[in-house]
Amino acid sequence: MDLSQLPARERILVTAHALFYRDGIRATGVDRLIAESGVAKLTFYRHFPSKDDLVRAFLDYRHERWMAWLVDALGRHGARPGGGLAPLVAALAEWFADPAFRGCAFINAVAEVGGSLPDAVAIARRHKQEMTDVLADLLPTGPHQHEAAHAVAVAVDGAIVQAQMAGG
Repeated sequence: MDLSQLPARERILVTAHALFYRDGIRATGVDRLIAESGVAKLTFYRHFPSKDDLVRAFLDYRHERWMAWLVDALGRHGARPGGGLAPLVAALAEWFADPAFRGCAFINAVAEVGGSLPDAVAIARRHKQEMTDVLADLLPTGPHQHEAAHAVAVAVDGAIVQAQMAGG
């Protein structure tokens, strides 16, 4: 992706997305973000007055991107309402095999900054709820559909952590 063609705010977000996900939020300093996004310091702070503002924007950006990917991947693997979890297993295997896979950005963010940035926890909860809603659509309708979807979401998070620790 040619960052120079993007508006400054988008360049910063794309850069933060790559660095925060790959290297971690705390390990990525503002000076590095400024240098790698190719924006002036004043431009950076005009768009993101603090690193916490950028972390919140990164998590929102990641949420939109990942949810779009999940819905697309499920569709590519044959998902249909009530059709079962096989497309989910295939989608997760695809994600885990990606060389850029570094686990769940939301689990990672909560572990890194959740204690000092409660908004990160709130965004992660919203993300996990929306993921659970997508998973519920894969399950047969019934009185326990949402409880089952929550259990599947917990299993997905466990699989993500296992894949992150085991390397795929």
